[in-house]
Amino acid sequence: MGDIDYQAMEFAYEKRAEQDAGAPARHPVVVVGAGPVGLTTALDLARRGLRVVVLDDDYRLSTGSRAICFSKRTLEIWDRLGVGQRMTDKGVSWNVGKVFFREQEVWRFDLLPEPGHRRPAFINLQQYYAEGFLYEQARAEPNIDLRWKNKVAGLEQDAGGVAVSIETPEGPYTLRADWLIACDGARSPVRKLIGQESHGRIFRDRFLIADVKMKADFPAERWFWFDPPFHPNQSVLLHMQPDNVWRIDFQLGWNADPVEAVKPENVLPRIRALLGPDTQFDLEWVSVYTFACERMDAFRHGRVVFAGDSAHRVSPFGARGANSGVQDAENLAWKLKLVTDGLAPETLIDTYSAEREHAADENILNSSRATDFITPKSEISRSFRNAVLNLAKTHPFARSLVNSGRLSLPATYADSPLNTPDTAAFSGRMRPGAVALDAPVRAGGEPGWWLSQLDGDFVLALFCPDQSPDAATLRALAALRLAPVPVKAVLVAGPQCDASGVPADVTVVSDAEGLLASRYDARPGTAYLIRPDQHIAARWRAFDGVAVAAALNRAIGRA
Repeated sequence: MGDIDYQAMEFAYEKRAEQDAGAPARHPVVVVGAGPVGLTTALDLARRGLRVVVLDDDYRLSTGSRAICFSKRTLEIWDRLGVGQRMTDKGVSWNVGKVFFREQEVWRFDLLPEPGHRRPAFINLQQYYAEGFLYEQARAEPNIDLRWKNKVAGLEQDAGGVAVSIETPEGPYTLRADWLIACDGARSPVRKLIGQESHGRIFRDRFLIADVKMKADFPAERWFWFDPPFHPNQSVLLHMQPDNVWRIDFQLGWNADPVEAVKPENVLPRIRALLGPDTQFDLEWVSVYTFACERMDAFRHGRVVFAGDSAHRVSPFGARGANSGVQDAENLAWKLKLVTDGLAPETLIDTYSAEREHAADENILNSSRATDFITPKSEISRSFRNAVLNLAKTHPFARSLVNSGRLSLPATYADSPLNTPDTAAFSGRMRPGAVALDAPVRAGGEPGWWLSQLDGDFVLALFCPDQSPDAATLRALAALRLAPVPVKAVLVAGPQCDASGVPADVTVVSDAEGLLASRYDARPGTAYLIRPDQHIAARWRAFDGVAVAAALNRAIGRA
């Protein structure tokens, strides 16, 4: 399948029977936009049993590389949706980045220096591959109805849902949706239709993106230059992609003419200055972009919910755009499923807004700081930046100040109302609101990964590193199947734990190396409640069924 030319694929318009019906058909969820965020949202909802209609006004996937850096967290989400391995196999995996100032390397960093993780810190993969793999997965999903050349032209809301007016090559029609998820990009027509705007900051600088096909012996690393001799007083970024394609970003300055900048006679000399006059290459794609960091004031408006670039937009350095959009999808899908099934109050959707607006603010803050460092707007700022870069060569303290794009990390929802605060002391990163860390485990005697056990429901994990849990605790674990929402009970067994008496309703995984217990600061009896989106909801030093029930109710918005 990797030989498919996804940029050349075209999808035919297909008329649906409901377009000739007298009354609008009703659908549980309509997703607008078939990009990475829209397709991820649709897949996650469909795998939870919801029928989803996906509307897109185009008939093709994206052209050009566009987003190329997909993070470890995004791959973990795509693993759950069945496409993570395919993305990783095709992508270029990398953990290491290097920063250069003029002719010299000043800092080398490793984003994943410890072993014991299934996925790398990042892969580089052209967006059309990511969209193509997601599209093929969605096409095979019976709960997803993909509709190309269906343009949303109007919306009307009432308490029970949304009436959506749609234009097609064969005329208009209307459908009704209980919920509409707008994943229709930075220029979001849906946002305009409901009279909303994004607010933020436009940075006075321009960058040239060039995708170059060539054979080169550069390693699979992220290389960033400040003020290099081949592009003085500006910055340059180099990334490897699959198929011998390399992404090069050139800072141009605010006064650059974007029309002139993309002409081959202006692009090619810049590339030759970097690669050398004798390097053979072909120019695949070129574009000019302006940095912007902005978001909507609120991501939920009645039964219309915004995700991805339609809700928030950041500068590209740091790989925060597509990755944060995929994390939006993951946060929303399980909540929408519980609300639709009547298992949680509708106010649970408000926590999607609260948590993902917090994540957007975090991304915008980091992206703005990176942009200010990369493109200083005063001589004082430039002098400070250059001093930091000079010091970074020999002084570790200065390296924390170097900012060539703080690379995307998943947000921790530390202040979420869905969290149950700790009642005991813990160390490490696995506090309520944090995303669960992976580690190698064995399940059913086969080697695997911890996050594969977190398969989309709530999980109650009880750690048993060196002694067996008592019978009452095991009975209480098995009784979790009677909880108001699906809960998977898991016993994490260390090398000295006897799991022979564990009820069949409790899944046993082996943590023979103790790495999982170490990452979760687990002692005998430590318990974790983990949300369907793999964020920590609560943790205890000893299992308490009453406390678990209260935390579960809180985590579904019934506090």
